[in-house]
Order: sequence, then structure tokens, then C-alpha cells
Amino acid sequence: MDFLSLLGVVLAFAAILGGNLLEGGALSSLFNGPAAIIVIGGTVAATILQTSWPTLKRASAQARWVFVPPYISIEDGIGKVIDWSVKARKQGLLGLEGLAEKEPEHFARKGLQLLVDGAETETIRSIMEIDLECREQRDLESARVFEAMGGYSPTIGIIGAVMGLIQVMTNLEDPESLGNGIATAFVATIYGVALANLLFFPVANKLRGLVKERSRYEDMMIDGLIAIAEGENPKSIELRLRGFLQ
Repeated sequence: MDFLSLLGVVLAFAAILGGNLLEGGALSSLFNGPAAIIVIGGTVAATILQTSWPTLKRASAQARWVFVPPYISIEDGIGKVIDWSVKARKQGLLGLEGLAEKEPEHFARKGLQLLVDGAETETIRSIMEIDLECREQRDLESARVFEAMGGYSPTIGIIGAVMGLIQVMTNLEDPESLGNGIATAFVATIYGVALANLLFFPVANKLRGLVKERSRYEDMMIDGLIAIAEGENPKSIELRLRGFLQ
């Protein structure tokens, strides 16, 4: 669990609610059903319209990364590659076959299997880089889904505001309806801007950062596998791969 992300979400919305209270406003004034339906429903609908089903499905699944990110440790990855290189020098590349079968990471398992099968270094690099680049592009497309939602929600909020003002203008003779219309107008704008800047854009940036971090990890893994295939000394491999550490 990423408690910093959770803390960020809590602080963001607590700041709005707390600021409203300090200004003398009531919490109930920020809760408006019609405004929520307009902004959230409109944003989701526009996003669905522009996004393919596979990308939308992938984005929904990756949203949990914000609070439960995938485990990525370049330090651990380097240690794993060094262990492989030591075993390969002692037992040859075929000695890695048992490790390949037990390796839990799909990307690393694929690279090990290519080593065991005796693939050329350029073939290994080409296959692994295609795998990395394709997955990176798919994951970045998922992050762009939330970026698109951040772009739509303020505009939908403005639509909600205009609808609220229309309600006000058409019921000027009925003072009781003026309050609801004005509330919908202003609250819809708050919803749109707040969701964009406190949720959708931060989620998109968090996912993009995680995708880049995993790609860096897999770049390290490719370099390590190639070095093993070329028979480099484990110590030299370690010194090279430590360049991937921040």
C-alpha cells in the first residue's frame, strides 16, 4: 500500500473542505447531486467515447497502482542478474534452465529462456526490446485515459454551471428555486476543476512515472541478459548495471 498517495488524496480534499469551513461555509453546500451527475457522468461518458475497450479495461485495472503499485526494485533485479551470471559461468547457459522455469517475472523468464535456447545476442535484444516497448506504449495509453478525464472534467463543470444558470434565469419569479440553480452552477465548476487537478492529472502522472520506472528496470534486465550471453565477468556486469540506480 502506497500510503503517500493515500495521504495526498486525503489532504487534497481535506484542504477544500477545511477551507470551506474556515470561510464560514457549510459542508452541505459542497454536496450537490445534480452537479455530481453532470460532471462525473459527462466526464466518464466522454472518456468512454474516445477510448477503445482494451485501453479502457487496462486503465481501470492499472488505477489500483496509485495505491498498490507493482513491486519494482532495480537493486533486487541487479542481484538477480548477478546470481544468474555466476551460475552461467559455473554451469554454462544450460544451467539457467531450472531458474527460467521457476522465475516469477514474465519478462525475466522470457529472457532466461532465450539464453537457455542459445539465441544470438542481437536476437535476444530485439525480442526483449519489442516486448518492452509494446507494453510501455500500452501502459502509457492507460495513463493518458486519466489525463483525458482531467481535460474533460473542467469543461463539463462549465457545462453544469451554464445549466444551473439557465435554471436560475428561467425561474426568476420563483425565489425558492434560485438557490438550487445557483448552487448547481458553482458547485459543478468546483467539481470539474477539483477532480481534474486533485485526482485525474495526479493519477495520470503517477501511472506514467511507474511505467517509466518499470521500463528502466527492464532495460537493466536486457543489458544484464546480454552481458551474460556474451560471457562477461559477474563483477563487470554488476558495475555496469549499477549505473541504472538513481
